[in-house]
Amino acid sequence: MQNVEKLSITLPREMARTVREKVAAGEYASNSEVIREALRLLQAAETVKAEKLAALRHKINRSIEEGGPSLDADEVFERLKVRRKSATMP
Repeated sequence: MQNVEKLSITLPREMARTVREKVAAGEYASNSEVIREALRLLQAAETVKAEKLAALRHKINRSIEEGGPSLDADEVFERLKVRRKSATMP
């Protein structure tokens, strides 16, 4: 592996146990591989979060620029109630 740096980390017991269990189960060859995969997943999640935030900002800016009809607060809350109700139904 090129460009590597050795780090010493401290984990809570539960996290350390999870790392050891993954290695013992043969899912990963070493503790380092588990940590690297966790960091890759963190980076991917942060990328998705940043992309969603950028898209939301774009929509907000477009909406501000275009103006258009706005909804009164009662209508907004009613729509949110309907969405919430449909989201919680099995």
